[in-house]
Amino acid sequence: MKQSAKWIWQHPKWPAFSWDVEALAPLLRACTQAQGQLLGMMGASGTGANVERELDALLQNVITSSAIEGEQLNVESVRSSLAKRLGLASDERVTARSEGLAELMLDATQQHDGPLTSERLMHWHRLLFPDTSALTARPIQVGTLRGPEPMQVVSGRIDRPVVHFEAPGREGLEQKLDDFFYWFNSSRADPTLDPLIRAGIAHFWFVTLHPFDDGNGRLTRAITDLAMAQGEHQAIRFYAMSASILARRQDYYRILEATQRGDLNITEWLLWFLQTLLHTLEQAMQRIERVLVKARFWQAHRDDGLPPEQTKVLNRLLNGDLLSEKPDAGFTGGISAAQYQAVAKVSKATATRHLQDLLEKGCLRKLPGGGRSTRYQINWAD
Repeated sequence: MKQSAKWIWQHPKWPAFSWDVEALAPLLRACTQAQGQLLGMMGASGTGANVERELDALLQNVITSSAIEGEQLNVESVRSSLAKRLGLASDERVTARSEGLAELMLDATQQHDGPLTSERLMHWHRLLFPDTSALTARPIQVGTLRGPEPMQVVSGRIDRPVVHFEAPGREGLEQKLDDFFYWFNSSRADPTLDPLIRAGIAHFWFVTLHPFDDGNGRLTRAITDLAMAQGEHQAIRFYAMSASILARRQDYYRILEATQRGDLNITEWLLWFLQTLLHTLEQAMQRIERVLVKARFWQAHRDDGLPPEQTKVLNRLLNGDLLSEKPDAGFTGGISAAQYQAVAKVSKATATRHLQDLLEKGCLRKLPGGGRSTRYQINWAD
């Protein structure tokens, strides 16, 4: 009797994936709608602000993609490398590492019309590891496929390892990659394949091949970004899916392992992928809405002639009252005269006068209560 396949890539019909269209349909609609809303919100923003948001999203993607693998990067160095390529000023010193990561990220997104080839992938791998002399912990082959040793994802004790996944053997790996490249490049023109499903398949397929000694996860996410950019037909990125994967890292590894041990029906993986993408898009919209609402507030009060002390306090309130993930705990219920005095560094009498002035100009409103317990919040009526 023939033994059943232990890993998905051992199935005779690999990689003929299948999925339940009806099960995925609600999430696909939600993601597509969120994509449209996000792009619409960006259209309401200024060009300069959009460049800054693109920088933030790219930076978040680079930092969190490395963090998923347990690597902590120099944030300012990476930001500077990205800023330079986006035409923004930056004085921070860069490193070969940050330069390579920035080039990889922008090649995957801004050059999304180009095909994915072996040469391009090898170039990306070299960008991940620009300084081979620093690879002292474990020597790896850079810019070339892994060696003949089994490629396994293992945890636990050395004498009792737990094998979570074993990648395809080295023999025939070039052909398996060529099959992936052909599918990735030709599937862009397939009208029957939803671009988001295509991105989810590309992510799973490549990470399952695991073609390199190291860097497979980061390259997988770069390929996912490339697929998303191709699906949206635009190079500008305003969200970072790697951040959501990092927040769900254990679930990410769990669903990958379960799918890689299963049959060729990858519905559960695609459900997880789309749920994570939807969360990413919703988070991006919340951040942009916060910026837009704040901009509308300042537009309404642009002629009020507010001194720096009032502006400082209002900004603190705006940052706390909006959709911040970590709002200022002291300001979530408004601000008192004593808090105003402390933040603005003014006398008690000046704080009282400033608050009254902000009430009269419509910047603030009083919350219920009186006396020393009186608190003030942003007035959104304008």
